[in-house]
Amino acid sequence: MLSGARCRLASALPAAFARRCLRAAGWRASADPSGRAKEPPRAFDPALLEFLVCPLSKKPLRYEASTNELINEELGIAYPIIDGIPNMIPQAARTTHQNKKEDVEQH
Repeated sequence: MLSGARCRLASALPAAFARRCLRAAGWRASADPSGRAKEPPRAFDPALLEFLVCPLSKKPLRYEASTNELINEELGIAYPIIDGIPNMIPQAARTTHQNKKEDVEQH
């Protein structure tokens, strides 16, 4: 069983991580009835790379600003970032050119 301090820390981490993701995506609480933020969403916050890993390999990812994707060099796949939020669903990832070159060399 966790002590009081460790339990509070464990319960605060998911909420703090969620707030950071929302801020990185440009979410703002507003009185606008449409629920839209008044400013355009911000780009991906590279500081989130400290917490994010590939769901398949559990290895760190690299942020590629030119394509707005998170790249797994080892598997040769790229996860898209939409409105500042990484789509880490493996089926949504695309194969990178590097992986295609390796397939051609093997055959």
